[in-house]
Amino acid sequence: MAVPDYQTLMRPLLSICDDDKKHSLLELHDQLCEEFNLSAEDIAQKINSGRQTTMKNRVGWARTYMRKAGLLDLPERGYCKITEEGKKVLREQLESINIKFLRQYPSFQEFVKPKESVSSVENLEVDSSATPEEQMTLAHNALNQSLSEDIISSILNSTPQFFEQLVVDLMLAMGYGGARPDSGKATQYSNDGGIDGIINEDPLGLDTIYLQAKRYTTGTIGRPDIQSFAGALDMQKAKKGVFITTSRFSKDAIEFVERIEKSIVLIDGQKLAELMIKYDLGVATKQVYAIKQIDSDYFSEE
Repeated sequence: MAVPDYQTLMRPLLSICDDDKKHSLLELHDQLCEEFNLSAEDIAQKINSGRQTTMKNRVGWARTYMRKAGLLDLPERGYCKITEEGKKVLREQLESINIKFLRQYPSFQEFVKPKESVSSVENLEVDSSATPEEQMTLAHNALNQSLSEDIISSILNSTPQFFEQLVVDLMLAMGYGGARPDSGKATQYSNDGGIDGIINEDPLGLDTIYLQAKRYTTGTIGRPDIQSFAGALDMQKAKKGVFITTSRFSKDAIEFVERIEKSIVLIDGQKLAELMIKYDLGVATKQVYAIKQIDSDYFSEE
């Protein structure tokens, strides 16, 4: 069974607390894992940041949201206890407790009310079953997908010469060729023989990466194009090449690269955009959100 979303965990968590005892997050986590028959793999699954397991994160948010609504109280650090309002909710025999239900409580409404200092993202659908961290990951992925589409569109509206220089700039931004100013160049103004760019990985040019760039608006790059590029590498007595396109590669092209001795890397339009975003080529940071958590060492009085 997959890890339940945090709203699914709310009612079972509240039921566990229906004994007037204090419960730690670890106790709640372990009991809920058992109740939902989670496997070891499910329990070990981590959120995108890798700093916490998905289950612990979702149990924590289920507890936080019900505390903000007044169904749970925190009698001491790290523990929670059911309130009279929480007991009343359980007596109502609800099938589930979710965000829609919690919105009836003014304290919860105040908690989830958008803050003036936080910019909203228009026209972005957010999965209400996801925790805030998961929602930020989903929003980040959606924004990057939209940015990727804008990047490819901008490339297609540029000249072929610009794209050939772009692929050289990308390789340099990724660290190939080192910091030397002459470590990479586009070859569009010479008789390149099918080579659009060159990256010298050492000062003497003894180890060189050859580049080819295809700015296609439709269709796919097939095996004949890759074979032609491999032939161009033979003419240069080269063993390393990178073929970059705004389009996609056919299955035959991918299989051909896997069978030959030369090391040819294929980068399609989606991967190209992802690399440009990752290495800050042609993009700029608009805003940064820092996600912080409590420093338990600071608050320890031992």
